[in-house]
Amino acid sequence: MNNNKASEVGATLLEIGDILMGSGANTMRIRETMTRIAHSLGYNIELMITHRALSISLSNKDGDFVFSKIKRISPHGVNFRAISAICHMSWNALDEKWSLEKINNEIARIKKLAHYPRLVLLVLVAFADAGFCHNFGGGWKELLVTGIATFVGMTVKQEFGKRHYNPYLCVYIAAFVASLLASCSYLLPVEMCNAKAIATSVLFLVPGVPLINSITDLVQGNIQNGVFRGINAFIICFALACGLFTTALIFNQNLL
Repeated sequence: MNNNKASEVGATLLEIGDILMGSGANTMRIRETMTRIAHSLGYNIELMITHRALSISLSNKDGDFVFSKIKRISPHGVNFRAISAICHMSWNALDEKWSLEKINNEIARIKKLAHYPRLVLLVLVAFADAGFCHNFGGGWKELLVTGIATFVGMTVKQEFGKRHYNPYLCVYIAAFVASLLASCSYLLPVEMCNAKAIATSVLFLVPGVPLINSITDLVQGNIQNGVFRGINAFIICFALACGLFTTALIFNQNLL
């Protein structure tokens, strides 16, 4: 019976770690949250967290190891709502001595939390890049070009992601499409674009969360994950730059 309960607790903890890592949490937050929940259920936990897998071992109050398993992590994204909800749940579970069933029910609720509608997300991202263009001195024409190019580029990235293409390839194609669309405005009979619009049309692809998590992990001593996340962010930036470079080659000029 105890082994069955330990297996259930272990499966729940692995699922929590999977959600946190897949939602963009840094290594220390994952470790602290999982440890907190394990303690609330009466277990000690040993963790090994890598960029693609979680390994946990549970021991009871007597120090006997009762569960050990490795789980592959889901593809990474960004979901701050899920991270916040799980961290809040972990404190409640510890303070109020939640049962395993109540924790599982809360996890199920968190997984069902609604995301922003796709159209709303696309429009907001387009406005964000247009805002960057304005900050860099772009006029209303450049803002319009940047917003449209960003909207289309983000749509392309999402569509290729749904088809499970390589994520770096998705970034390259999205950067190419967005910058190409912004550059095509050069062909219009009126001046609608400049380098500011082209450069800012791909800023939605900048890997802000991986870069921040990389620095955070390095500062907190999680060197392996920090280096891995930094390399991942570098490759994303390289794919973005290649997309811009391809557009420049097509127009046979230095667009930037």
